[in-house]
Amino acid sequence: MTGWELALLLLAWAVAGGSPGPATLIISGTAMARGRVAGVVAGVGILCGSASWGVASAMGMGAVMLSYAWFFTALKYAGALYLGYLALQSFRSAWIGNATKEQTALSGGLRMIFAKSLAIHLTNPKAILSWGAVFAIALPAGAPASEVFVLFAQLLSVSALVFIGYGILFSNPWIVAGYRGARRVFEIGFGVLFGLASLKILTTKVV
Repeated sequence: MTGWELALLLLAWAVAGGSPGPATLIISGTAMARGRVAGVVAGVGILCGSASWGVASAMGMGAVMLSYAWFFTALKYAGALYLGYLALQSFRSAWIGNATKEQTALSGGLRMIFAKSLAIHLTNPKAILSWGAVFAIALPAGAPASEVFVLFAQLLSVSALVFIGYGILFSNPWIVAGYRGARRVFEIGFGVLFGLASLKILTTKVV
């Protein structure tokens, strides 16, 4: 893989990671409602979930896991149900109009925020499929462990910039003020996106 090809791959990884989805919505919502520290912790939780899938994919665990249909099905439904719950919470918040509490934010202390954000990424089969696809595309057959590790480190570094960057960016006062000024619109949008993400997970097929 040439330098330009690697740069394009990392750029595509960053765009995919930063696009609206369960991870970015949770980080941004938590950062806006709970502050920078909570947002960064949520980002770290998502990042750790991503790293777990990356390691599993690099070790070939993805194929082993997906060979057990019951495990994959249980994982898929758990993630879909939680995202559906978040969608309902967002719609409820928009309906009630309580500006003092953004329902898309993760509740609890920092440990709970980390655990919940980690669980969101660990129950999203899209994550392991993404890692597996990138490794399959970027690495030749029989690539040595050193090449796998280098690519893993590069992808994880980009993910860290995206997820932790979201936690920092969306804790800025002007972004929080803009969000609260149009809170109902954002909450409805979050609800729709969480609902679509839940349906996407439920309809994910692995062949």
